[in-house]
Amino acid sequence: MEQKKIDRISELTRKSRTPEGLTQEEQRERAALRQEYVHAVLGSLDSQLSHTTVVDVYGNHRRLTKKENGQK
Repeated sequence: MEQKKIDRISELTRKSRTPEGLTQEEQRERAALRQEYVHAVLGSLDSQLSHTTVVDVYGNHRRLTKKENGQK
């Protein structure tokens, strides 16, 4: 995600804490930017984890696998 968009999220958050608050349009903009940020972070994390290996006690390297929903 571009730094410009992250800065805009911060700017809107600061403005929301002022007495004037945010307009409806600014609230929608902030929500959309936050959602985009969350997707970017999760995508980055998923990419990192897909290239991560675990070394067991025997020295074997294993790639991490995704758990199916419902598994613990």
